[in-house]
Parts: sequence; C-alpha cells; structure tokens
Amino acid sequence: MAAKLKKGDKVIVLAGKDKGKKGEITTVLPSKGKAIVEGVNIAIRHTRASQGDQGGRKPIAVPVDLSNLALLDANGKATRVGFKIEGDKKVRFAKTTGDVI
Repeated sequence: MAAKLKKGDKVIVLAGKDKGKKGEITTVLPSKGKAIVEGVNIAIRHTRASQGDQGGRKPIAVPVDLSNLALLDANGKATRVGFKIEGDKKVRFAKTTGDVI
C-alpha cells in the first residue's frame, strides 16, 4: 500500500494527550505503522553519563500511530490524502483542496 504520510510532511495530531498539536514528521516506521513527529509525544528518558555526554533527564520524541495523524493542507486544516495518476506517475493530493502534495 502506498504511504499516505512521508518524512517532511506537516501534520496535526487527531487523538491522544497531544491532540491538536502540529509538527513535522522526522521519521516514519512503516513496519510498525508509526511516525515520529517533532514536538509531539515527548517522553523523559534517564541516561547515564558517558565520556561525550553529561547524562540526566533527556526529552525524547516517541513514535505516534499513523492513524492518529492527519496531513495539513494549504489552509492549515486537517485533510485526508488521495492518490491520482498524472501522466505516468502516481501522485498524492489533499482531498479538501485538491492540491498536489
């Protein structure tokens, strides 16, 4: 199945503790069906000090399920993603505005 959300897409969170937050996808984990979004779903991890790092409590972005994310269209609102054929290429487009992404 084609990927509806990709690295670099601007998204909004639809459900969970960070509902309504916006961010950019930094990593997609297709095998798990999750993505890491900057500034969303932040958890504190305790790290041990090493030679190059002081250690302590570090905020880390944790993966969010893809079903809880929606793409932002040109107006800044959540939209669904569709696919259409242009020439000999398959392209993604925003369902609300019809703009090619």
